[in-house]
Amino acid sequence: MSKVVILCGGLGTRLREETEFRPKPMVEVGGRPILWHIMKAYAHHGFHDFILCLGYRGQSIKDYFLNYEAMNNDFSICLGEQSQIQYHGRHHEQGFSVTLADTGLECMTGGRIHKIERYLTGDTFLLTYGDGVCDVDIRSVVEFHKSHGKLATVTTVPPVSRFGIVELDDSQVRNFTEKPKSEGWMSAGYFVLDRGIFDYLGGEDCVFEREPLERLAHDGQLMAYRHTGFFYAMDTYREYQHLNDLWKSGAAPWKVWND
Repeated sequence: MSKVVILCGGLGTRLREETEFRPKPMVEVGGRPILWHIMKAYAHHGFHDFILCLGYRGQSIKDYFLNYEAMNNDFSICLGEQSQIQYHGRHHEQGFSVTLADTGLECMTGGRIHKIERYLTGDTFLLTYGDGVCDVDIRSVVEFHKSHGKLATVTTVPPVSRFGIVELDDSQVRNFTEKPKSEGWMSAGYFVLDRGIFDYLGGEDCVFEREPLERLAHDGQLMAYRHTGFFYAMDTYREYQHLNDLWKSGAAPWKVWND
């Protein structure tokens, strides 16, 4: 099964209210880091093997997983020189494999991906960002990727305007649409990539979304999977509040898992 690479190293400056003391992937939605939500969605589709590219305050992500068993189970502990811990019960993340790779504080996205090549064992891997949730069928994206034989697939969604659209006849408002979907498609992340993309990556200053993807497109090696369902990236405090409101409502569209 393909490994899932999640970019977790950015500064998250536009969400400074929450990211001053923790990285954006650790900002909580419904009491759990958004990173947890992303991983749960991948696991629902059968992908349990993760590589996390750490940077800004990466130690807090390491601490989260190092303490995961204790924080998500009851346990008994025997203190002393021969200390032992016995965990009681089983959390729902049994079998997750998580590689935590420090890819540097200043490294750009392409450089981060380049640094974890040694942890990839197969010919194909999945890639996404640690701040966006989606209800896309990951298996369908992978099957689409296999069907076209190119190096890269990006999941795309119709963009939504940040502002209400006002249609005017002179000064008379004829129609008002609050945050309508715009024409065209935008990247939602959620990539499927072949190892050949490493030929397109450079050093620490390599921005994956710029020259590598532009070159892949120019070479005819980048295909788009069109997703018309839910996608939402948490980039600002308002977006953070919106995701938490959706979770509290019990109708979070990205919650595709049952536990």
